[in-house]
Amino acid sequence: MSRRRTAVRSLALAAAVSLTLAACGSAEGEGEPAEGGKGLVLGTLLPQTGSLSQLGPPEIAGVDLAVKEINAAGGVLGADVTTSHKDSSDADNAQVATQSVTELLSENVSVIIGAASSQVTLNVIDDVVGDETVMFSPANTSATLSGYSPFFFRTAPPDTVQGDVLGNLILADGVSNLGILVFNEDYGTGLRDVIQGVVEGAGGTVTYGKPGEEFDPTEQNFATIVGNALATSPDAIAIVTFTTQTPLIIAELVNQGFDMSKVYFVDGNLQNFGADFDPGTLEGAQGTQPGAFPSEEFQARLKEVDPDLKDYNYAAESYDAAVLSALAAVRGGATDGPTIKDNMAAVSGADGGTDCTGFEECAKLLEDGEEIVYKSVSGSGPFNADNDPSAANIGIYLFDAENNNAFQRAEFGEIG
Repeated sequence: MSRRRTAVRSLALAAAVSLTLAACGSAEGEGEPAEGGKGLVLGTLLPQTGSLSQLGPPEIAGVDLAVKEINAAGGVLGADVTTSHKDSSDADNAQVATQSVTELLSENVSVIIGAASSQVTLNVIDDVVGDETVMFSPANTSATLSGYSPFFFRTAPPDTVQGDVLGNLILADGVSNLGILVFNEDYGTGLRDVIQGVVEGAGGTVTYGKPGEEFDPTEQNFATIVGNALATSPDAIAIVTFTTQTPLIIAELVNQGFDMSKVYFVDGNLQNFGADFDPGTLEGAQGTQPGAFPSEEFQARLKEVDPDLKDYNYAAESYDAAVLSALAAVRGGATDGPTIKDNMAAVSGADGGTDCTGFEECAKLLEDGEEIVYKSVSGSGPFNADNDPSAANIGIYLFDAENNNAFQRAEFGEIG
């Protein structure tokens, strides 16, 4: 199948930045050409630096584990899958992702797995899909991306699911008046809108954080912002931002005497804070994270490719993205972007078929002429018409006296 190449916007970078990016990622493995002209090359656009850098290691490990298992099973169409890891950084460092995308497209990757930030994806997606390259995010949740392009897929559910689960968790805890500390970025405002709709729809009140009350994504001084929020007498506070600003917000909430057991986190900032704060600071606080918590068996497999791995956020979704991309190439008989795009929904199970787990089992069924339903590690359902997962789990986490969070349970939600 022919592949259309279009010009990609290039942004001039300082030499130091270019050298840094070159050091961060390069193609791995040689692989023999597969049917369709070349072996499957998976590029990643995941955060190695910036405000979401804590998500990079588990996401990259998820991709690397999938590729390891795919190649152990014979690869795709007779050739090993190869990878090229590039840094996405964050929306405040937009030139990093732009340069990384330029490099990945020049390497003729078939799929770019990423970005983690919805805003980063929105900044570069037109270049990627305009090149007829599949973009497959394991972590984007912005509703803006639903149905954005036939070449865009994601294993993370849109904010309508996490926002609904978090809003109902807050209501179930007896909260009537909610303050929301939200940054002015697509991810933040989109998730805030859903939470606000759930709370107000049940008769509650959002006392602070409504449209027009967001803070700048580069804000570093939260004394006035937190003071304004607490002046509205909220029963609880939801922090909807990324990790860079979250410790500053926590410190200011503590400084102004707020009960930290009444604080809620979201996937953009849910992490273990440990010794960053005095013992007991976050005890009783809660948070949500799309996806089911990975099993101990899956964690052990991840640690085989990254022994230093400590967090697992979106590792399963990244693993699934790589496996689904490979299965789509197997079903279509070629490794180019349009072929993978045309077969992605089918291998996810959108058209029905035989249930299967992992690349080896699923690929064997495809080679035997059967249709499949890939049983994802993350629990996400087959793709719907918008290329969103038709169903997904949202994990609920509770912080202990050591300021670390632990998985409590998962709420299952379907996407309309």
